[in-house]
Amino acid sequence: MDYILEGLKQSIFLLFSGDESIYSAIYTTLLSSTISIILAFLVGFPLGFALGFFDFKLKRFIKLLINTSLSFPTVAIGLIIYAFISYKGPLGNLNLLFTTKALILGQFVLALPIIIALFSNLIENMNPKHFLLIKSFHLSSIRLILTIIYELRFALISIVALAYGRIVAEVGVAMMVGGNIKYDTRTITTAISLETSKGEFARGIALALVLITLSFFLNFIIHKLKRD
Repeated sequence: MDYILEGLKQSIFLLFSGDESIYSAIYTTLLSSTISIILAFLVGFPLGFALGFFDFKLKRFIKLLINTSLSFPTVAIGLIIYAFISYKGPLGNLNLLFTTKALILGQFVLALPIIIALFSNLIENMNPKHFLLIKSFHLSSIRLILTIIYELRFALISIVALAYGRIVAEVGVAMMVGGNIKYDTRTITTAISLETSKGEFARGIALALVLITLSFFLNFIIHKLKRD
């Protein structure tokens, strides 16, 4: 017990002392995950809406593929991305491997199916009476879509927060395509794994506290939005 308490005390000291390696990992995590979630939202939002709102051929098959991708092991996704962006891969000439751009790409791939799947389900499960009420205003197609989005805005923010929490806590893809390079591509999760394996328990706890705080904040947002 004393070992844990001592590690906790040292971790708090490291956080408030401005340890460069810790804050570098925090910065890399927030930068890559924020950019990737914005990109995933911009791409996944219209795709999720179209998948949930319109009926077309192969819709059920596409939904099956997207839902299946949600259960893919992250290391398998990391391996696929690695194969594409490695120096021998088809995208090797872009020199993405072991860079922040690779981290963003990996997190984007993880977040995209989450946003598409959850938003399409949200549209499909919308209260029919609510939908009919909106249609009764005889709005144009664009205004109809914008009105539906506005009515579902809190649930949509919850979906984005959920996807953001998913990629912030990711280890497999970040390790494989980012390379866990200190002061460059090392994220909170990869740093925790490395520092703990080195016996740097205090550093691992410090980073874990940041990750737990971030997760709590995201879940608090989701909780508040669900209540509203």
